[in-house]
Amino acid sequence: MGRHLDALVIGGGQAGLAAGYHLRRLGLDFVILDAQPTPGGAWQHTWDSLHLFSPAAYSSLPGRLMPPQPGEMYPDAAHVVAYLTDYEQRYELPVIRPVRVEAVHDEGELLRVESDSGTWRARTVISATGTWWRPFLPALASSAEFGGEHLHTVEYRRPSDFAGKRVIVVGGGNSGAQIAADLAYETDLTWVTQRPAQFLPDDIDGRALFDVATARRRALDEGRTDTGGVASLGDIVAVPPVRDARDAGVLKAQPMFSRLTRTGVQWADGTTAEADAIIWCTGFRPALSHLAPLGLRRTRGHIPTAGTQAIREPRLHFLGYGDWTGPASATLIGVGRPAREAARAISELLDLT
Repeated sequence: MGRHLDALVIGGGQAGLAAGYHLRRLGLDFVILDAQPTPGGAWQHTWDSLHLFSPAAYSSLPGRLMPPQPGEMYPDAAHVVAYLTDYEQRYELPVIRPVRVEAVHDEGELLRVESDSGTWRARTVISATGTWWRPFLPALASSAEFGGEHLHTVEYRRPSDFAGKRVIVVGGGNSGAQIAADLAYETDLTWVTQRPAQFLPDDIDGRALFDVATARRRALDEGRTDTGGVASLGDIVAVPPVRDARDAGVLKAQPMFSRLTRTGVQWADGTTAEADAIIWCTGFRPALSHLAPLGLRRTRGHIPTAGTQAIREPRLHFLGYGDWTGPASATLIGVGRPAREAARAISELLDLT
């Protein structure tokens, strides 16, 4: 804590590790502060049946291919945790845990990072906290009318917890579709989406999605017409469990209801559905409260960036928050390139100061 670091990385999940790999290759003095007590980032906290969208070889961080998981084309979350643990150890990345960062302050030539374990000072900071820790719930979910159980994606684990119950899953993205498919056989399921469910073609997986996202970024960088990227293909990757449930006719989306009732939900036409639990698969927001003292937020809480770099604070970079900070940068395969760019930018900045 006494020395002034070249860089400090906040978050020890996949984005933080990718940053550490490139910072180490450039010979910079840095540490990674991770709030979790063990390696693996958010992958330690997902639902039991979650699998990657891509084969292992296409789900790797820079420098080391993810080994295949025996018997699985698409590795499960436990395999990802094992891979991240090995990656951290193999490259001897300086991760300190558990350390929860509370605030980052401008201290003139340095950035002061306050945590529950003390204070660090660094010439640059990479925020790689992701979004899992800040689940988003719509205003409708705050209604006190419904007397059953409310959960967000982050709290769901397995279908046996709801066996025989009436469950409503809200959300038309990948999480909503996968959790609905998980529950379709053991519960009385109602799946509702804001707009009709849009499945990607069955042969599209994470490899193709990364290529599409990269092609879109290249087109935008070159001033060509926006291709629409992944959003132009659909919302839901038809991974095997989702595809099987869809083809079996047990995964059918209903339109979004208009209000909660004491025992369930009601649609605008007066139709109702009873429920014991509602699972809100309604997404996430970037976990950035630690950066509030820097005063960088603008309209709707967005922090303007050029690539990974904060425009109003060039000593600060962002990794792993989605297309906002690089195409597919919230994915294992996608975070490597913006991590390299951030590390290089930091090295260049330090050479100038």
